[in-house]
Amino acid sequence: MKNVNILSVAPMMDWTDRHCRSFHRLLSRNTLLYTEMVTTGAVLHGDRERLLGFDAAEHPVALQLGGSDPADLAACARIAEDWGYDEVNLNVGCPSDRVQSGRFGACLMAEPDLVARLIGAMREAVAIPVTVKSRIAIDEMEEWPTLERFVRTVSATGCDHFIVHARKAWLKGLSPKENRDVPPLRYDLVHRVKQEFPHLTIAINGGIRNLDEAAAHLPALDSVMIGRAAYETPYLLADADRRLFDGLPGPDRHAVVAAMADYAEEARRTRGTPLAAISRHMLGLFQGLPGARAWRRHISENAHLPGAGPEVLIQAAALVRRGRETETPMPRII
Repeated sequence: MKNVNILSVAPMMDWTDRHCRSFHRLLSRNTLLYTEMVTTGAVLHGDRERLLGFDAAEHPVALQLGGSDPADLAACARIAEDWGYDEVNLNVGCPSDRVQSGRFGACLMAEPDLVARLIGAMREAVAIPVTVKSRIAIDEMEEWPTLERFVRTVSATGCDHFIVHARKAWLKGLSPKENRDVPPLRYDLVHRVKQEFPHLTIAINGGIRNLDEAAAHLPALDSVMIGRAAYETPYLLADADRRLFDGLPGPDRHAVVAAMADYAEEARRTRGTPLAAISRHMLGLFQGLPGARAWRRHISENAHLPGAGPEVLIQAAALVRRGRETETPMPRII
């Protein structure tokens, strides 16, 4: 079997920024983390520190790119390698109107020959792994013939790692949010890809809610990618190292809060990062426990206020330690 990260957290727009990834890294030392999708235009012409900056503690970390020009993607792949990313991934799955108008994302499922040229250009430009994240098909295209042709065509470039979101994307008639839920999951087709292309590394994505479901795919597949569940109930990652990587379990929730409080103070001191930019990713940390509502409420009511600092996190965690909701919320931070 290839040396591959058997669990990853999906790239998610507006969610998997550097603060989210630093939080997730505290929970799991081994899970592969992805950036949000960044367009080639943004990388080439935008604020690279803001778009690409990450902490060394985030490794292993991959950059996901969106684009459809071979030269631009090759240039961005070189930039990703220079910045120290462990992998660069091409988005062939996002169904939003913005990516359709730019001829990238899920609409590229209809152009496997173009995707092969894109991947070939990226592979020639860098030594780090170049991977693809796709859907199984789009719109009226037949699912298995589309997926089989896509994987066969793109893998001919030498690309050997495919992450497949096991849903069709409907570019006409469904919103991006609906595209994450409405099209039926076809896990069987992703498993069939592995059977038909056993030499490739195949990862599955879509609707996987916990580590039990992730582990159920691993006897047949190489890797599992978890999306919203890892964001909304992030503490599931804390047991990933023990269960999937033969490592030690992650820290308890309160140790994570203490570490994130230190992180928030450092980010405020060195980059002027407001607490709310960090704490918003942590709202689900105590999901399912007594006091979880008080945790969320205290952060939501206080983290955005002027002068709010890491003490907001410490105070919110103290409410959880009480193990109950409180009728008298702690004072707002002024």
